[in-house]
Amino acid sequence: MLFPEDFLHYVWKFRLFDRLNLRTNDGEELEIFSAGMHNSDSGPDFQNARIRIGDTVWAGNVEVHLSSSDWKKHGHTTDNAYENVILHVVYRDDIPLILPDGRLVPTLELQNRIPDELYSRYHKLIFGEQTVIPCEASIGTVDSLTLYNWLTRVLVERLEKKSAAVTSALNLNRGDWEETFYQFLAANFGFKTNAVPFELLAKSLPQNILAKHKNNPMQIEALIFGQAGFLQEEFKDEYPLKLKEEYSFLQKKYKLVPVENHLWKFMRMRPANFPTIRLAQFAALIVKSNHLFSKLLEIKDVKVLKALFADVKVNPYWEDHYRFDVVSPPSSKNLGEASVDILLLNTMALFLFSYGKHNQLQHFINRSLQLLELLPAENNKIITDFSNLGVKIKTAFESQALIELKNNYCNYKKCLQCGVGNKILKLA
Repeated sequence: MLFPEDFLHYVWKFRLFDRLNLRTNDGEELEIFSAGMHNSDSGPDFQNARIRIGDTVWAGNVEVHLSSSDWKKHGHTTDNAYENVILHVVYRDDIPLILPDGRLVPTLELQNRIPDELYSRYHKLIFGEQTVIPCEASIGTVDSLTLYNWLTRVLVERLEKKSAAVTSALNLNRGDWEETFYQFLAANFGFKTNAVPFELLAKSLPQNILAKHKNNPMQIEALIFGQAGFLQEEFKDEYPLKLKEEYSFLQKKYKLVPVENHLWKFMRMRPANFPTIRLAQFAALIVKSNHLFSKLLEIKDVKVLKALFADVKVNPYWEDHYRFDVVSPPSSKNLGEASVDILLLNTMALFLFSYGKHNQLQHFINRSLQLLELLPAENNKIITDFSNLGVKIKTAFESQALIELKNNYCNYKKCLQCGVGNKILKLA
């Protein structure tokens, strides 16, 4: 048989071996009460196990190796952390394990106790021919409860990792949640393509400056377009000329340094997604609602949340423009439903989770997960692939979890650490 040590860990952890007439290498009767807690850090593989050898019940650690000789190869002989090992579990017992004090460590050999069917399933998962994910031929057999429970755990893992970036930014902003939310919201207004210049814009234009001009929409727009670097040209239309005039004064007043205009991308984009339109929408949102994060924390109805973004009205100039001084056919430039959903998914859900975790307020974490359950699933290749395999995906809760599952479990064939993989291996 060919398998890594992780597979043996899995077999021991779930006791998926023939336990009839268990005996140690020196012939003593063995009974397992508890396999112990799997240890992913340094030290023995399983801690606080409980077993009976002969007439004596032992509590302590268990070490797992492919061969008993690996104990010496891995340097455990001189490591004090392994002194409390009560059982050595191996696939092949090639040499007796004797400690420096002369004690013989009881060893359990599993070579002839692992079911061929279990190994066959494992080998098919890890080494079989797959085009999308290791379990693509079997994931459709996994019951909905098992899948939902595992996706919930994976989704929380995803949010915890993403919230680390929020915590880091929060520290840089000296604990200011409003400013941190404003920066992340701006980056997400860039919708990946222009996320970086949008983030740079927000960091170069603190929210407290915008707050001072909350009653003057023209000045808000001037600050945002000016800091984005779009007011450095000569214009013909009255609107950009007025913005430029306002920004010239405000830039000097606040000693502002604009973002380099070349960072903004227009190529291969639909006009409705041009950065000029996104900036106009962002400015309109700032005009409509200052200190947005505090307001959003109070809103529990997802329809009200969506309305806050969807009802944002851009300056009338943009009704027949996509760029300054270039007239286009009239069309609505307000945020579409899909854009609002993405902003709520990437910003609001993340910040509800991060805020709850940071302040140990579980109800905000719950609201984050509930919000994702009320938002539609994303449409991308990963989600299409899972859908084609028979996985039902309706909400952002499911799509976000599946993205995490694919990128951090399936791509690395971590089937033994995956709830779906575990279920498939255990299927009768």
